[in-house]
Amino acid sequence: MGKQHSPKHGSLAYLPRKRAKKISARIRYWPKTSSKSPILLAFTGYKAGMTYVYTIEDRTRSPNFGKEIMHAATVIEIPPMLICGIRVYAKTPYGLEPMSELWMKDIPSDFNRILTSPKKIDRKTLLKKIEENIDRLTAVRVIVATQPKLTSLSKKKPDLHEIEIGGGSIADQIDYAKQLLGRTVMVEEVFTEGQYVDIAAITTGKGFQGPVKRWGVAILQHKGRKTKRGVATLGPWKPTHVRYSVPRAGQMGYHQRTEYNKRILKIGKDGKEVSVKGGYIRYGHVRGSYIIILGSVAGTEKRLVRLRQPARPPSDLPKTPPQITYISLDSPQGK
Repeated sequence: MGKQHSPKHGSLAYLPRKRAKKISARIRYWPKTSSKSPILLAFTGYKAGMTYVYTIEDRTRSPNFGKEIMHAATVIEIPPMLICGIRVYAKTPYGLEPMSELWMKDIPSDFNRILTSPKKIDRKTLLKKIEENIDRLTAVRVIVATQPKLTSLSKKKPDLHEIEIGGGSIADQIDYAKQLLGRTVMVEEVFTEGQYVDIAAITTGKGFQGPVKRWGVAILQHKGRKTKRGVATLGPWKPTHVRYSVPRAGQMGYHQRTEYNKRILKIGKDGKEVSVKGGYIRYGHVRGSYIIILGSVAGTEKRLVRLRQPARPPSDLPKTPPQITYISLDSPQGK
């Protein structure tokens, strides 16, 4: 056998690898939808944990088509979202610029934990301003708030973010947003079983790590030099600086990542159907609505997870929802 060759691993496309600004992921792109009627393009939940399921393979091009297959799966608890505001945008040479926003009448007291609620809202004037400038508008988004108090989380502070409305005309989207304002939305109104979604979340943080763990470089022999878990050379004498592509120690994990085309296996309302014995480690029991996602999802337990309509969905989608034959409820601690 020859000498082990282990070059640097890891994509340079993710540089700089620094900590995310917020614990909630930011969605930078909202896909176009072919729907003729307006729909919400995203939803939000909290990661509970992982289990495994048995399904009947329904992809016709798979060699296991029609067979029972075991898959790892992630359970995400998805409480109803409260639509608390509308924000409209106009396109300018410098990007999207907010034109106006409208808030619901009775803002819950939980919002005092995150912002100072507007006391006086002239709804008629704001609605009139939106309708007068409808020709200039290019995007309509709703301001939504999660309800963590309906889950097993100990937190009471809701998470606020924007979700764009897709489908139909701008006028249809404004009418749809006005219908949603002040009410709660369930996940079944946005997604269906069997469809694909994009998932944005903040990965598990691992702190400050060296180049061996962070970049996967080879461990040097102990006789050659003082360092073993480092890089053999930082570069040439000229130019007299270290290039950005040289593996160095630094922050590892707690980065925002978006995974494309994760399939929804099941959407349910009773959390007891997927709560494992003793509860999920560091999370507890699933109390309300939930989603089972095929495969893994970025982040630790309790991490905020944002699900978006797919930006580049597969062309050969199965026409029926996946058939689940078994969901494991065994204790992850072996009890």
